Amino acid sequence: MFYGNEYTYQSLKELKVAMEEYIKYYNTQRITTKLKGLTPVQFRNQSLITA
Repeated sequence: MFYGNEYTYQSLKELKVAMEEYIKYYNTQRITTKLKGLTPVQFRNQSLITA
């Protein structure tokens, strides 16, 4: 995320915000084939319902 974009962020605060947004996206919204095409949140909710 940082390498190659060093000059995109004007301050460390902007970089921190961008990193936090990416972590939130990665942990909640990204769709993966490993999880049968579901987001991590959907996969967790599905496994809780079936258990």
